[in-house]
Amino acid sequence: MQNRSGRSPRVTISDVSTAAGVSAATVSRVLNGTAKVDSSLVSRVHDAVRELGYRPNAAAQGLARGEWGTIGVLVPDLANPYFPDVLKAVSAVAKANGRRMMVMESDETPAAEHDLVEDLMRCCDGVLLCSPRMSREELVELAGRDHPMVLFNRVVPGLSVPSISVDFHGGMTQVCGHLAQLGHRRAVYLSGPPASWANTERVRAFEGARAFGLEVSVIECGATSQAGYDAVAGALESDATAILGYNDLVALGALSRLQELGVSVPSELSVVGFDDISLDRVAHTNLTTVSVPRGQLGHHAGEILEQLLVHGYDAPPLYLPMTLHPRDTTAPPPRA
Repeated sequence: MQNRSGRSPRVTISDVSTAAGVSAATVSRVLNGTAKVDSSLVSRVHDAVRELGYRPNAAAQGLARGEWGTIGVLVPDLANPYFPDVLKAVSAVAKANGRRMMVMESDETPAAEHDLVEDLMRCCDGVLLCSPRMSREELVELAGRDHPMVLFNRVVPGLSVPSISVDFHGGMTQVCGHLAQLGHRRAVYLSGPPASWANTERVRAFEGARAFGLEVSVIECGATSQAGYDAVAGALESDATAILGYNDLVALGALSRLQELGVSVPSELSVVGFDDISLDRVAHTNLTTVSVPRGQLGHHAGEILEQLLVHGYDAPPLYLPMTLHPRDTTAPPPRA
């Protein structure tokens, strides 16, 4: 039988209950698995479902079980080219497991993150916090909600929350070793957001760089190309022969300003980025940098969250190693 639109009318749970000779509430309990039902009634309901071609509403079933079928992801800056590949991979894992993904952005405002996470917890089965800037105390408080949560590019010792991160310390150590091998003895680091744990891990590598004979001074900067552009003046006031950017955007901003000033890279000054973003989207520069495949990183993060939701997850933080990519913006320092 068809309606005026030419389509067969939708089979409802009432149709199933009538065909099975049971109440709609019994049909709901059988399909949702929310209570024990006599096996003979279960068989009658499933027979009616097959005969009528009834398709349960997945969202309604999830709500009956206290689930939304959605994961939430918080990122600090959607304009940063670092995150699209990560989000795409996380979304693919969610989709493969019958879930959808909701994304929120804090716009690099640590004070906004806590409320945004609370919003996600109200409508998502689990949340993935990408590079969260909020304080340890706030993370501890959120972890106490007993809501499935995974940290991405943030590790908090003593916090019983699954974590996955790039080995930022190891990546910056590779950068420092590369510059030292080229003969550099003094470099300047254009530092990232003050609340960034990833930035702290990068800075932590400079202590060990002294073993290579490399001294690195730190200049406050930020995470954007404009920040890198503006920080060049301070870098040039030092006697550094190399500039290290918090990320590739910062390094590219610095390169743009150096070009305007007529400073030759790398013959006069070497420049190194971090993260190996898709440079064809923002510039045509063969930048020396370090990276982890972001798709792989996002896939691992999505899988950890899925395991946490389904089976529970109890493992130490996972660190993915970075790979150095020496390219055209580093060379031996000019002779004194």
